[in-house]
Amino acid sequence: MRAERAARPVVRSLDTLPEDWHGAVVAIGNFDGVHRGHQAVLAAARAEADKAGVPALILTFEPHPRTFFGRGAPLFRLTPPPLKAAVAAAFGMDGSLVLAFDESLAAVSAEDFVRDMLVDRLRIRHAATGYDFHFGHRRLGTPAFLQEAGSRHGFGVTVVGEYDEAGRPVSSTRIRSALREGALREANGLLGWRWSAAGEIVHGDKRGRNLGYPTANMALDPSVELAHGIYAVRLTRMDGSVREGVASFGRRPTFDNGRALFETFLFDFSGDLYGETVLVTLIDRIRPELQFESVEALVARIDQDSIDARAMLATEPDRDIDAKVRAAWAAAE
Repeated sequence: MRAERAARPVVRSLDTLPEDWHGAVVAIGNFDGVHRGHQAVLAAARAEADKAGVPALILTFEPHPRTFFGRGAPLFRLTPPPLKAAVAAAFGMDGSLVLAFDESLAAVSAEDFVRDMLVDRLRIRHAATGYDFHFGHRRLGTPAFLQEAGSRHGFGVTVVGEYDEAGRPVSSTRIRSALREGALREANGLLGWRWSAAGEIVHGDKRGRNLGYPTANMALDPSVELAHGIYAVRLTRMDGSVREGVASFGRRPTFDNGRALFETFLFDFSGDLYGETVLVTLIDRIRPELQFESVEALVARIDQDSIDARAMLATEPDRDIDAKVRAAWAAAE
């Protein structure tokens, strides 16, 4: 049986590791997106933890190694750290250990990583990882190496194979591509949960209020490459309450073609959200961003967008996992 434990969702240093996390089963990886392939790794860890009666944790790294090494353009992160931890918790993990990926960690050999961190510091009982995860200096730590090291050091290792969807492997890269192209349903299907963005509500230029559609505005990280357009959404506040609405992500070409903003109009709501951190879950994409010849034409289209969003939301109720992700995020915040 899975034991009840005090909530410790995220730990960022081995020096502050809770005592009952020693001897845990650990899922190791970057887990950006916590998609269906990652979920298979988490499920393997959860199963081993349940058999042993110990916690199941994820061990991940920040910043993402690709960001640290600075290869190419900034990486579009599907799940920044707080959201990644919430999604992992929704899929049954007891906590997240987030190690700083810096020059020191990048220089650690695969053998030293296993011996010093996994064995001496964490005292892991079992590790689970994906077939393509590499670790240690020059990425010399392969899944096969981890299995061999586990045999030498006395912990078990499960390596989870490739997860296919429609005959193609599920990957964070594939999901990023779908979101860039506006294929939200495809992205959500590959994720196994609905993609969401979290951020603080900031003041805008109040233009939406003048149009009769006051919006809650978030400035997403510049690396976010979500397709510009109009989306049916659900917004979660820090108290766990949920409101439905319609959101625009883009540069407002009818007015100023400025910096990209995520602007959400909530149905039947008149409160003040300024300064709050909220989670906006994207349910479906209504249309791409368009430039209109007049303000009147824009407002008429927003009227229709609101009708379309309400219809989409009525036919797309929350799934169990959506509620779990939302609850885990609100609890962590």
